[in-house]
Amino acid sequence: MTKLRFEQGPIRPPSESHSLLLRVTRNCPWNRCEFCHTYKEEKFSIKNPEEVKQDIDVVQEIVSEIRALSWKYGFGGEIAAPLVNSILQDPKHDSDGFHSVALWLYSGGKNIFLQDGDNLILKTGELAEILKYLKKVFPSIERITTYARAKTVSRKKIEELGDLRRAGLSRIHIGLETGCDPLLQFVKKGVTAQEHIEAGRRVKESGISLSEYVILGLGGKGMWREHAVETAKVLNQINADFIRVRTLKVLKTMLLYQKIEKGEFVLMSDDEMIEEERLLIDHLEGITSTFVSDHILNLLQEVEGKLPEEKEKMLNLIDRYLSLPEEEKDNFRFGRRVGVYQSVEDLSRPELRNRVERVLQKIGSERPGSLEEVLSELTESFI
Repeated sequence: MTKLRFEQGPIRPPSESHSLLLRVTRNCPWNRCEFCHTYKEEKFSIKNPEEVKQDIDVVQEIVSEIRALSWKYGFGGEIAAPLVNSILQDPKHDSDGFHSVALWLYSGGKNIFLQDGDNLILKTGELAEILKYLKKVFPSIERITTYARAKTVSRKKIEELGDLRRAGLSRIHIGLETGCDPLLQFVKKGVTAQEHIEAGRRVKESGISLSEYVILGLGGKGMWREHAVETAKVLNQINADFIRVRTLKVLKTMLLYQKIEKGEFVLMSDDEMIEEERLLIDHLEGITSTFVSDHILNLLQEVEGKLPEEKEKMLNLIDRYLSLPEEEKDNFRFGRRVGVYQSVEDLSRPELRNRVERVLQKIGSERPGSLEEVLSELTESFI
């Protein structure tokens, strides 16, 4: 029935899971970070505003088709679950774009995430043109967000960022990763701590909401303290709206893996990364950011809260895990990775605990001493 398609990129932040994904640039203009494999071997390019507008028009056509189907099947224009399910299962609607629009409408149709890695590399006027067109076509949109590199943002005037806010840009997601300059160089991030600070401050001053991302474990065994402390120092000077943590997982396709093979980088254990996270939080001072652990790779996703008032709560949650006996930690780590546990508190639920223990015993008998290998396989499957 429909062959309507528009271009979408490969990734989005976890917090944009209900957003419509709309590609503005393709891949990443830097593309040298050694902990990232997403855009490797891909060429960066910028879509011109007319191309993006055409994609927006296609989205509008798909929305109209879905609304018509809703009336046709007796849902009165509502995007109901049975309608969405039928669209997802109907081979006539085999377009990923069609499916994503249906799911977007079902989730409220309020948020849009612009892909790929650094959309602020566009001329300010061109990006503003796209934003204004989005708001014109979909006036009910409440939030438009994007990834951007700190290096790029640090070169934007505050007035330019203000223009983007007025055009409709609500939030910028920036991968800080670490505030430690030697580590930024080691992983080839292509930006300095001071440029991160400058970029973050400019975004905040412009009135655009800011999310800064930190990678737990990026310091490895050799630089974990510097990673935690220096990152906190940078975050304290930015005061981002959100500090979002994600846990390092090194795949063989990542350049960082070569440094592991050469002995130049030594991975941290789960417990060591939790200690690093504790040190990071402990050094966050004088800010009003919200600390968020919204990535599936994070072991303690319950460690979230508003600073400064919930800082002690977060530290106590970490201490509770760290104080567990080793056997209990292993039970929890495995239970979290297979989705049985959501928090350390779930260890007190016998029905969940026993389920995990039975599987651990089976693994122990079939693959003795393989728990870390199994956990690594599980986390690799997440990305």
